[in-house]
Amino acid sequence: MIELLSPRQIDEMRPAGEFVASVLTRLAATADVGMNLLELDALAHEMIKERGAESCYIDYAPSFGRGPFGKVLCTSVNDAVLHGLPHDYTLADGDLVSFDFAVSVDGWVADSAVSVVVGTPREEDLRLIRTTEEALAAAIEVARSGNRLGDIGEAIGTIARANGYSVNTQFGGHGVGRTMHGEPHVPNDGRAGRGFKLKPGLVIAIEPWLLATTDEIAMADDGWTILSADGSRGAHSEHTIAITHGDPIVLTARG
Repeated sequence: MIELLSPRQIDEMRPAGEFVASVLTRLAATADVGMNLLELDALAHEMIKERGAESCYIDYAPSFGRGPFGKVLCTSVNDAVLHGLPHDYTLADGDLVSFDFAVSVDGWVADSAVSVVVGTPREEDLRLIRTTEEALAAAIEVARSGNRLGDIGEAIGTIARANGYSVNTQFGGHGVGRTMHGEPHVPNDGRAGRGFKLKPGLVIAIEPWLLATTDEIAMADDGWTILSADGSRGAHSEHTIAITHGDPIVLTARG
């Protein structure tokens, strides 16, 4: 069922969005060569504890994963792009890492992701990250009452293809509210004018993710981490947004 929230309820979601944004900002600034993924997960865990928030990941056990997840942060490095399970790995110079983070604050959920390069970046990695960010911005721009889910997908797919990337639609965005994953599914490609009509009160996570040279994926041995099928690198950008009568509200905007 697709739920539409009142303006008051959307305002009640703002603290969750602000907290998620603050954690991702801290992680992006802290991640560096020589840091272990488990240290970064521990940092996020400590911030959750200090805020009195509740992790959406630690007990998460969907059908596609080998659950429960057991950590509070997704850390996807290099050829990993989604659902990266933190493990004993020390970041090396030039690693591309995506952080995906979702929590509940006072019963409302927010979900967001950011990708960064630690140490010396490769231009092709920065281009890949920029493309996911541009696709996210284009999707948010068309996330307006009266438009349709297909407009969001088309905006993402158009940016991706214009930059030479193909799009996988097995995993995409989703509804957000009292739980992390709800209806509707928000594909990362589509046809403008098709699909569910966007209405004020709809809150969704939009999350373009791309792989450098393929749109095929594989599952890592940990039963969680999604990898590129050809070993090429991936990037992921995500925001939780609310549809209004006017401009969309980016609940997880980072300052």
